[in-house]
Amino acid sequence: MSDHVREKVSNWELIKNGIIKENTIFRLVISLCPAIAVTNAVKNGFFLGIAVLFVQTMVNTTVALIRDFIHPKIRIPIFMLIISGWVTVVDMVIAAIAPDVYKQIGLYIQIIVAFASILARAEMFASKHGPVNSFFDGLGSGLGFLVALVIISFFRELLGRGALWGFPIVDAKPMLIFILPAGGFLAVGLLMGFFNWIDMKFYGGKGAGGAG
Repeated sequence: MSDHVREKVSNWELIKNGIIKENTIFRLVISLCPAIAVTNAVKNGFFLGIAVLFVQTMVNTTVALIRDFIHPKIRIPIFMLIISGWVTVVDMVIAAIAPDVYKQIGLYIQIIVAFASILARAEMFASKHGPVNSFFDGLGSGLGFLVALVIISFFRELLGRGALWGFPIVDAKPMLIFILPAGGFLAVGLLMGFFNWIDMKFYGGKGAGGAG
């Protein structure tokens, strides 16, 4: 097998791991605050997921490109500076193109700077690998976060409001608990159990363990 083919397979595995085996919300159990706070509507979950996807991918790529020039003793402050720079970019873009959504999730976009998942991938992967693999690792991790938020918000908005993306879908009395924080924890717990079942069924329970 050629090096090129091996690289493609490796990059696909990085994406798959980020979405399923090492999903930020359902498998690693980090950055739960926004997963609970903004997922009472699909639109909010989608835009925050897109923001994290962009930041995660660009941070990973940037760190990988300049890793040889970063002194180990100051790597964390440098990583935080890179993260804050890309968060500023996505914050300004979403504020400009979707001001109504920004009013709902603007605070959570700004605190992406403090998301453990972003810094963890920069430290554990991007600082040790080249820009191509780091790009796909960031893409997989960001897609995993986006998928998680969309799935959670899909069930919460449908069951709690009887709507999707703000449009009425079900003509029945909604279960309001699902748009409350308690409903968010319930939805995350049930979906986390589902992902654990997938891991046991198809991967023999060898996926990533939880982290606080």
